[in-house]
Amino acid sequence: MNVRRSAAVLAAVAVIGAAAPAAADSSPSPSRALPSALYGDGDPQYDGVWRQSLALLAQHTAGVEPPKAAVDWLTGQQCADGSFAPYRADTAKACDAKTAVDTNQTAAAVQALAALGGHDDVTDKAVGWLKSVQNEDGGWGYTAGGASDTNSTSVVIGALTAVGEKPADVTKDGKSPYDALLTLALPCDTDGAGAFAFQPDKEGELVANADATAAGVLGSLGKGLVTGPGEGAKAKAGCEKADTPEQAAANGAAHLTDALAKDGHLTSALAGAEDQPDYGNTADAVVALAAQGATEPAGKSLAWLEENAADWAARSGPAAYAQLILAAHATGADPRDFGGTDLVEQLTATGPTPSEETTRATNDEEDEKKDESDSGFGVWWFVGVCLVAGIGIGFLISGRAKRRQP
Repeated sequence: MNVRRSAAVLAAVAVIGAAAPAAADSSPSPSRALPSALYGDGDPQYDGVWRQSLALLAQHTAGVEPPKAAVDWLTGQQCADGSFAPYRADTAKACDAKTAVDTNQTAAAVQALAALGGHDDVTDKAVGWLKSVQNEDGGWGYTAGGASDTNSTSVVIGALTAVGEKPADVTKDGKSPYDALLTLALPCDTDGAGAFAFQPDKEGELVANADATAAGVLGSLGKGLVTGPGEGAKAKAGCEKADTPEQAAANGAAHLTDALAKDGHLTSALAGAEDQPDYGNTADAVVALAAQGATEPAGKSLAWLEENAADWAARSGPAAYAQLILAAHATGADPRDFGGTDLVEQLTATGPTPSEETTRATNDEEDEKKDESDSGFGVWWFVGVCLVAGIGIGFLISGRAKRRQP
């Protein structure tokens, strides 16, 4: 997800989509260089932890070990109570009431660090904080005490799942996050049937929101930002009464399928501007559809992204590259050959380079492997020829059977 368009959207920064948070306790100035361990060169005031978390998660998903400095930067952003703010320029200064911590940055950091492993102390504190700010309806708002919204509730569900918690068992006043999501799903007899609203509008009405729907599908399935292809039940056409989170997810996926059917992408409608393709939300929709098992529409929209999203990602930076990598992963596509672009290489280039020690250790390992290979070359070459003769055709057939279409 984009997690979603919040104050950052109003500031033309792609971040999270909730109510506008207060200003961060400190922010970079033109005279202050950004941390070398941070991914991207844009102002991190609203999305530093979010984009760092997505970058680390996407690298890990693609089989790349992120630089230690990048991981340490993320863990170092945590406040003493377990929460995360988008960006703390001076981590020596303790967090206080003016520090703009939020659920989205915190939940994203949990998902990234849980995937990397070895950070239980950080993730346990973060999850403890998230539980402490759960709303009475079972959901979460962007900030502690804010009204529950689909996007925030869903990204927290992903964090709970990432650390082995069962979201259905995380309750407040008897309500779980799934209960909160069900109240934000549009009934089948209304406009936008089956979609999720971000929040009720000022009149208390639910209005379909594609970004919230992508988030709501994942949340209702108990999934996080990373999901594999076809893990859920196949999406059904149409909308049925959502008495369970699973049915709400199926309805949401059907709504997204209809929204993507015409052009293969979602559209961004901003006041005073012409409608244009929404690359980020389309990538999120691909992940949601794949998680639900709607592999065909997910694949069609991924193909559209492969043809059209490269320039958007280059302009938008690490979080955008990460979204595309996660979309490719969800559908079984290769993020290293995404419409001719190596997304993993492009993402890695936006962040810190591996340390000299890591590079040297890698080179030493490669030299050892080369020496071992050279010393036994004659024998293994002969054995290899014999094996190829016997099983080459088998590999060819197997490769064709396993090949996936993007």
